[in-house]
Amino acid sequence: MNVARARLSDVVAASLVAVAAPALFVARGSVLGEVLGYVALTSGVALAFARNRALGRDLSLIAVPLLLISLISVEANLEWGNIALMGSVLTACVAYPYLMSRFVFREHAVRFPGRPGEPWSRGEWAWLAAVLVLGYSILPVYFITSGSYHNWPAVESPSEIARLFVGVGFVGIWDELFFICVVFALLRRHFSLWVSNALQAVVFASFLWELGYRSWGPALTVPFALIQGWIFEKSRSVFYIVTVHLLFDVVVFLVLVYAHHPTWVPIFLVPPPVAGP
Repeated sequence: MNVARARLSDVVAASLVAVAAPALFVARGSVLGEVLGYVALTSGVALAFARNRALGRDLSLIAVPLLLISLISVEANLEWGNIALMGSVLTACVAYPYLMSRFVFREHAVRFPGRPGEPWSRGEWAWLAAVLVLGYSILPVYFITSGSYHNWPAVESPSEIARLFVGVGFVGIWDELFFICVVFALLRRHFSLWVSNALQAVVFASFLWELGYRSWGPALTVPFALIQGWIFEKSRSVFYIVTVHLLFDVVVFLVLVYAHHPTWVPIFLVPPPVAGP
């Protein structure tokens, strides 16, 4: 199929699946929002199957994981039970489309390419350095001025610190495996780069909103999602986009600790939050 000339009905079907994400995750707790989300999700898949079975199969591989995620809370919670539940569900959300595509549909549309034996270019290494500079410059401003750091628990014990570090990293890796290697890659089979990228960014940013990136967080998460999709298109390396994400996440972890305990990691230029009376 010529992805540059996708039918309008196909774009509508994929858009319905994508806009279900803000209804399910951003409007979490609103009965109307969740109903609209489920209606959009099922309508998008049904329309795709009615007009283009190949697209219907691929959208179903996106819709089922979104449905699974909607059944749990993905707000930051470091309790062991929540870690086990969330980890299991998110793992299933990557495993399901991979296994269905490879062994049921026999298309192997979901892959995790790594460019083995091909070194990263100077530009790619330079971007990694830029990521650290941008993260150090922007993330403290966002978390502290918006108050979004409150969406993560204030860690106290070594166990809590370790769980926060591992949790931030795990979700970061999962973001790339699901939103890029599953959502973006499946959409890319049917649509142009920027249609596919825009739709995956809607889903990506909606999930991160519920996770805790609220207030003006989408001003950061939407461009980040678009850049990650573009980088994956050009690099064809999941290892590279995961590395980019993990570098950001190291800064996220340090900022969260700094915001709650400024004397623990006094490495940022942004003043810490003013403690309450």
